[in-house]
Amino acid sequence: MNIVALISGRGSNLEAIIKGINEKKIKGKISLVISNKKNARGLQIASNYGIKSKFLDPSLHTTRESYDLELIETIKKENPDLIVLAGYMRVLTDSFIDAFKNRIINIHPSLIPAFQGLKAQKQALEFGVKFTGCTVHFVTKELDSGPIIIQAVVPITPEDNEETISEKILHYEHRIYPQAIKWISDNRVIQKKRQVIVKNAKYGCIPVNPELEDF
Repeated sequence: MNIVALISGRGSNLEAIIKGINEKKIKGKISLVISNKKNARGLQIASNYGIKSKFLDPSLHTTRESYDLELIETIKKENPDLIVLAGYMRVLTDSFIDAFKNRIINIHPSLIPAFQGLKAQKQALEFGVKFTGCTVHFVTKELDSGPIIIQAVVPITPEDNEETISEKILHYEHRIYPQAIKWISDNRVIQKKRQVIVKNAKYGCIPVNPELEDF
């Protein structure tokens, strides 16, 4: 399976995925990492692992549509099977999503459909929920609303703040994201409208549903 990853920041999820590939758990490779931020640490991570990377400068475009057209053309040259958003902080245009329909996945730091958009951890704390978590989902034109592959639940305590809850969530992000990609690479993920089923996975588990197998 050929993967293109889009990043904007530190690249910790990117590195978790790369490690899954290098450990032969994920059948595939990352052929290109693209960032919309010149100084994103994830670009250095890609370089450290010998993965081709590229900075595409949004300031050279007057519209999101124009930027995404360049992004589409750059990605198409790699002929990817899957596009992984690993901390990519730009909202994708409809044109981009149409170009790679059902081939884009994202990880979001909440139990979607709760707390969509930016600062999901802060939203959860301010709302006063007792559980939050993270979700790997297919990307659709509705923000953070696509069909769900896997979710992990994290409890919130009275002592938690945005930083501590973010760290708790990140621990599971680094496990469920490569797990979802492995399932996809093994052709075990079946999507029927909003329902996503992983063949032969164990469901009904806490804190991760379906249950982790490899990570």
